[in-house]
Amino acid sequence: MLPSISEETRTRPNTCSTNFDKMYIAQELRKKSIAEYLLYMWQVEDLIRAYDCSLSRIRKEYIGNFSYSDTQKEEMTDWYGNLVRMMNEEGCRERGHLQINKLVVEQLRELHAMLLRSNKFPFYTAEYYKVLPFIVELRNRGDKEKDEIETCLESLYGVMLLRLQKKNISTETQHAITEITTFIGMLADYYQKDKTEGLRFEDE
Repeated sequence: MLPSISEETRTRPNTCSTNFDKMYIAQELRKKSIAEYLLYMWQVEDLIRAYDCSLSRIRKEYIGNFSYSDTQKEEMTDWYGNLVRMMNEEGCRERGHLQINKLVVEQLRELHAMLLRSNKFPFYTAEYYKVLPFIVELRNRGDKEKDEIETCLESLYGVMLLRLQKKNISTETQHAITEITTFIGMLADYYQKDKTEGLRFEDE
């Protein structure tokens, strides 16, 4: 299950009470869950947009609020600086996702297809068909051109933002998100296992 990210780490800080920033959290999430990492990086993209893709503003108004050492602040400035540069170069100042994040979605999409084609992952296949009606409904409501995995990820991100804004979520939506969370969590687990151990998709 994909745990929610605390409100403190998702919003602009008003104090210096937190000891970790998105750069450090992103590094840990990538080791733990690729899906959580991706959703987190989407949040980082939105944070950068909130500061008009301006590194000087991020340094002064965001990084400056943390009680970091000078070395840590320089590391954070470099990290955000690289992301700001990429967002400007890739035309993501107002919307869209960075290529490094699109690549993660593509990797998950490819793994999803391989898992479904194989007869060695029946529990994953069963969970997929369990969540499929929700995916179909979401695609009918939104962008039908987006694939199933991206649809799931965007629905998780959207609900996460609604919770942050303290908006009500219907029982029907909550049920759908619970199933999608389980499904994407399984996919993320297989992704991690494939990276560390290597998955066998065919019989020997």
